[in-house]
Amino acid sequence: MRKLVVLAIAISAMACQQNKIAYVDSVRIMDDYQEKVDVDARFQTKAEALTKKRDSISQAFQMELQQFQSKAQSMSQKNAQEEYSQLQQRGQQIGQQLQQEEQQLQQKSQAEMDSLVKKVKKEIRAYGKANGYTYILGGGDGGSVIYGDQAKDVTDAILTILNDKYKN
Repeated sequence: MRKLVVLAIAISAMACQQNKIAYVDSVRIMDDYQEKVDVDARFQTKAEALTKKRDSISQAFQMELQQFQSKAQSMSQKNAQEEYSQLQQRGQQIGQQLQQEEQQLQQKSQAEMDSLVKKVKKEIRAYGKANGYTYILGGGDGGSVIYGDQAKDVTDAILTILNDKYKN
């Protein structure tokens, strides 16, 4: 009988202890987080500069190729082939260099985005712990929350914290 009373008390204590659950719109967090917006803009500017550089180098190389074609008619076939081979090699080197720069830019961008995602997750965990949440679920496109009561949406609170910390 005593075991039954203890079990009943334990069950009622567990029933009284409710899980506090909230959710965040993950897409909105990343879209409205000012640091992420700034990182996107910075890398967009770098990508545009790289595109201009590639276009400029490509135009210069095309002009050089046209000049060679005009000059090649007056050259011996052997000399023309050697010079054309050198031009091809240089064109490949330039292409590889530009591709390498583009890859480096993409890697840096991805590393910064990964760092931002970690920062956001850390802030969400800290917010959940500080406010007594048992769970904070991720919503938005591809998130695990299909429907949630607006009162349980803590996206704005977390965005405010993230953007305030970024400003400082």
